[in-house]
Amino acid sequence: MPKGFFYLVSAQFASGLADHALLILGIAFLSEQGYPGWWAPLLKFSFTLSYVLLAPVLGPLSDAVSKPRLMAAMNGLKLIGVAFFFSGLHPVLAFALVGLAASAYAPAKYGLVTETVTPAQLVRANGWLEVSVVLAVILGTACGGLLISVRQWEAMVMLNDGLCAVLHLPVQTQLASPLLLVILIYALAAALNWGIPHSHAVYAQRSIHPVALCRDFWHSNTLLWRDPMGRISLSVTTLFWGVGAVIHFAVLAWAQQIMHLPLEKGAFLQAIVAVGVIVGAGWAGHKISLPSAPKVLPLGIALGLLLPAIAFTHSLYWAVPLMIVVGVVGGVLMVPMNALLQHRGFELLTAGRSIAVQGFNENASVLLLLGLYSALLALHMPLVWVMTLLGVSMALGMAALTWSAHKAGHARLKH
Repeated sequence: MPKGFFYLVSAQFASGLADHALLILGIAFLSEQGYPGWWAPLLKFSFTLSYVLLAPVLGPLSDAVSKPRLMAAMNGLKLIGVAFFFSGLHPVLAFALVGLAASAYAPAKYGLVTETVTPAQLVRANGWLEVSVVLAVILGTACGGLLISVRQWEAMVMLNDGLCAVLHLPVQTQLASPLLLVILIYALAAALNWGIPHSHAVYAQRSIHPVALCRDFWHSNTLLWRDPMGRISLSVTTLFWGVGAVIHFAVLAWAQQIMHLPLEKGAFLQAIVAVGVIVGAGWAGHKISLPSAPKVLPLGIALGLLLPAIAFTHSLYWAVPLMIVVGVVGGVLMVPMNALLQHRGFELLTAGRSIAVQGFNENASVLLLLGLYSALLALHMPLVWVMTLLGVSMALGMAALTWSAHKAGHARLKH
């Protein structure tokens, strides 16, 4: 791996750790402040909104400035977003600011990978990055659950009361010290970003007029969708992340409703899926080459069918191994698909623009499916049927993509 790559992985891990701890703390904060349960998915909705609305700007921004410095600045902005929890601002709006920073961070992070590693190293690099992302999910989710579980300890109660008094916080919460810890982790991530060297990639200057930016983004989006391998890989990642975002919340609700576990224990249960993803991502990063990436497509069908199996499970003895299998299958599927998409995007566009297109499509799917999920919950549709509907839809979508790739004869990649 190139010089500075592991600074990138470490910074990504720290930033992702804080993101996922903050999500668990945000859900607890909503409950503590008396908001109804259907607000919880809207935290993720507001976090994701900038990825879609600002997509035409994010790619050119990433290509125009130093990517390591941009990532450091965005971790600083995330820090400010967490501080807004203490201001009395609605938690969804505070999360929207954190999401704004994350949306600018993503093209810089993945763009830097495609600029600094060779195509032969791209699957392996994505394996490393995916493992760091999933470790951040596991430990961040576990950290959030742990911080919720210890907030009633006498020492923590005294610390929180002292912080609220000393800082004159307008919001009374037992989550003050956990949120301050998240701020410190974002500060660490920003410091690690400064250790990443510049890639020295230079791109042609383009107009920054809003109309020109939107036209250029639409052209980039169309170009990637029309490319055979770009279309297949983009379809897979778009479907995967949309369904995955909903399952992230559904598993927490499932743990509470079906398994009768409190939020903090549900968070630990959710992290089991991420353990499987690490195994699958690590295996894929070392065993699957870029030209072989389309061969993993049938795994998406199996992944979709596993979700209803979990939904109707009432025993942890069955649920835990099923969740591990879901994670392994997801990891093996996503690492080659991400690498394939980045390779085609880098060849057809630029690093920043291709990642912005990917982020736009994936997060538009997240917004759509999270909105649908919240609506179904508001209409009191049983959770097991919501999870079944998502799983079957994913299986059918992946079956169509697998057939499409088969008909295309698995078009060869250009090196």
